[in-house]
Amino acid sequence: MIIYGIKNCNTMKKAFDLLVEKGVAYEFHNYKTASISEEKIKAWFKLQPWERFINKQGLTWKKLDESVKSSINNETAAIKLMQAYTSLIKRPIVESGKKLIIGFDVEQFAKL
Repeated sequence: MIIYGIKNCNTMKKAFDLLVEKGVAYEFHNYKTASISEEKIKAWFKLQPWERFINKQGLTWKKLDESVKSSINNETAAIKLMQAYTSLIKRPIVESGKKLIIGFDVEQFAKL
């Protein structure tokens, strides 16, 4: 299992704590320091719609110019934005086999 996110994030800390509590082994990919490849994002988009991956509640989104926000209307634009501003990617993203969890959902994490 791989968990993607940013180390210094309250939501990520909750996810890490729950995984440790349940004794679930995982690999952590910090896309703030290790970035995220276009291929990986495209693979995610095959499993879930691209719109689910953009965190529109966060400060990074709110700081974007309206013209940039309105230009995110397809997968290609979303990939470029996600790579340029990794803080825009919802956290955490968990890959477990062919299962993909987007965001911290206690019920979904309980099934891991």
